[in-house]
Amino acid sequence: MFSFSNIQAQKIDAKMKPFESVEPKGTQAANTNFTGTVFVNMIVKPEDGLHSNIGKVTFEPKARTNWHSHPTGQTLIVTEGIGYYQEKGKPIQLIQKGDVVKIPPNVVHWHGASHHSSMTHIAIVSLGEKESAIWLQPVTDEEYNAFI
Repeated sequence: MFSFSNIQAQKIDAKMKPFESVEPKGTQAANTNFTGTVFVNMIVKPEDGLHSNIGKVTFEPKARTNWHSHPTGQTLIVTEGIGYYQEKGKPIQLIQKGDVVKIPPNVVHWHGASHHSSMTHIAIVSLGEKESAIWLQPVTDEEYNAFI
């Protein structure tokens, strides 16, 4: 017979490793690679031994990454809000809840929130033998405002 108390007892068992949670907003990211207010919750880290970085990233309105690329590519799964995505030399694209953005290896790009909405995505990067991201210059206000 199913018992909720049995499930609770299993969760309290000290031998069980606690699970990571996607729910916390995370910690505020330094403005080294971002413009504006950005929160990062790293769900899977290199030290987990899973050969990937997976993080939930929340951008407040107008916040965005610097231009950057990933030697192994990147996948973004937008879970909340409305944002922008742009590859170098191409127009800005609107991204929103439910969108999956598949970014090929070494493509220089940026992503972030729209002017009037926050945006949250899950970012997935496979780890290779090199850095997981190559960070470049900030996206200027002129570049960011090109969507309007």
